[in-house]
Amino acid sequence: MSNTAPIALHAVLAVELAEGSVPARLTLDRDAAEALAACVAADLAALLPGVQHARLLLGGVLLDPAEVLRPGFPVHAALEELAVRVPRAAAVVAFGSHDGRMPIATLMPDAALRGSALRVLPLVLETDAEHAPALGAALESELAARGEAGALTADGLMRAVGAHFVHARYLTQADLLALVCVQYEHRGLAPFWQLIEAALLTPERVEETLSPRGLRWRWDGRGVRSETPAAWMQHRDPADDDAAHAYAGAVFELRQAAALAGAHGLTLAFDAAEGDAVLGYALETVAAARAGLGVPQLIAHPAPGLGVVAVTAVQAQPGGSHLLAIATPLRSDALPATCAALAARYAAAVTPQHQPRLHLDASGRPAVAAGPVVH
Repeated sequence: MSNTAPIALHAVLAVELAEGSVPARLTLDRDAAEALAACVAADLAALLPGVQHARLLLGGVLLDPAEVLRPGFPVHAALEELAVRVPRAAAVVAFGSHDGRMPIATLMPDAALRGSALRVLPLVLETDAEHAPALGAALESELAARGEAGALTADGLMRAVGAHFVHARYLTQADLLALVCVQYEHRGLAPFWQLIEAALLTPERVEETLSPRGLRWRWDGRGVRSETPAAWMQHRDPADDDAAHAYAGAVFELRQAAALAGAHGLTLAFDAAEGDAVLGYALETVAAARAGLGVPQLIAHPAPGLGVVAVTAVQAQPGGSHLLAIATPLRSDALPATCAALAARYAAAVTPQHQPRLHLDASGRPAVAAGPVVH
């Protein structure tokens, strides 16, 4: 290769775990990574004309695809950053773990994403401007046509991580994007994939979409923004289904969006509401407290299968309650943080009273239903 800055071509070795197979480890130590890199280099030499003009960089770690498909493609960028420290004469470079830690934090598996049956091992081919076009074209054509990993590669990786694979196949970055897109479509998540794709490929462009239920979602060039379930209730089609079921469904979709945003390294915030996916809640102010109504209370509103879908701050008043704010927990473990935020704002007791079921007022907001509450 020349002495100019190399051009990096991104790829992965994708493995599908056999049903019930759980890897004993997701990182390869340095020796195992080097042994695997030698096998991968042999595979690619047989698959790709012109690969002799490139340097192979291999990260010895199995990641969830979402960890690779993040803005700026940080996993592959980390391999390029580490490779700067290695003499360019080295044709195959492997980065493995020491005492279970990878040499850069970006390459450490996210503990929250360990359950995926599809895992990917990141690869970079560095070449020069003269050979990059032909090698890039070969990657796209040859890996799509015959990209199965060799038996030595697949067996070596299975032994290294302590798991069984159904398939082990080389994919380009474009192939991985297409594969994950199809997976999301099958799960009914195609609208959110539009935002992920915009964040990855055209981050400067605003992208707007609707969730399957019709929540308004938007990539604004910096992060994902969403309306809240209470805001959506103001314009939803009331003929769809009963209001409480619709509200709970909107919360379910918002929680899916929060989980996907986190997995892909995107921020998720809200129009006309405070909070974000990192804090774990969205908080909407509805009205100011009234001096004559006493200390606000927190009310938890549950829905079947979802737990608490809203926490409201209210003041008791004759004939009902005065609604101050609505907070939506975005994760099952976010209820304490949600209640703490409301309690701090309104000087209320942090432990909420629990309604027996989700009840909405005429405007589609969670309301205190007649009947007993659970303390």
